[in-house]
Amino acid sequence: MLSGRRLDLLDPSPLDVEIEDIAHGLARVARWNGQTIGPHIFSVAQHTLLVEAIARRSTGHLDRRLGLAILLHDAPEYVIGDMISPFKAVIGDEYKGVEKRLQAAIHLRFGLPPELPADVRKVVKAADSGAAFLEATKLAGFKTDEALSFFGPRPVLPAAVERDHLTPWSVTVAERRYLDHFRKLLG
Repeated sequence: MLSGRRLDLLDPSPLDVEIEDIAHGLARVARWNGQTIGPHIFSVAQHTLLVEAIARRSTGHLDRRLGLAILLHDAPEYVIGDMISPFKAVIGDEYKGVEKRLQAAIHLRFGLPPELPADVRKVVKAADSGAAFLEATKLAGFKTDEALSFFGPRPVLPAAVERDHLTPWSVTVAERRYLDHFRKLLG
C-alpha cells in the first residue's frame, strides 16, 4: 500500500488498514468493469457516495455507525477489485472468504462490528441496489425494465444530487470527496 502498510489478504489485520489506502484504491477501481459513458471511469469511491446519498434520502438521517457501514460497504475492493456478482458466484467460496475476512478487518479498524447487524445490512443493500439501478440506466446502457428486473425500483434523489453523483469524477476528485466524507463522519 502507498501508506507503507503490508496487508495480508489471507489473514488481514485491522492494524494494516488505512483510510487513505482505501480512498486511493477505490477511486481507481472502475464500476461496471469500465463499461460506462464519460471521459472518466465511474469509480467505486463515487458509487459509495451515491449509495450514501440514496440511504440518507430514504432514511432521513444517517448516524455515524450507518454512515461508516455505507462508506465501507465495498472497501475490500480497494485491494481485490470490483467483480460483477455473477463472476463472484462462479469463483465461489474462496473469493467470498477473502472478501469477508478483509471486510471484518476493515470494520474492526474503524470501530464497527466484524459483521453488521441485519437492520444495517438491509439499509446498505437497498441503497446499493438503488445506486446500481441509477448507474445501470444512466451510465451503463441498461433499459429501465431491464434494470428493474435486476436491481428493483428506481430511487428518488434531488435532480442536482443525481446529476452530480452520476457524472463520473476524476480519480483525484473521487479520492478527495471520499476522504472528506469519511473525515466528516468522524467529526
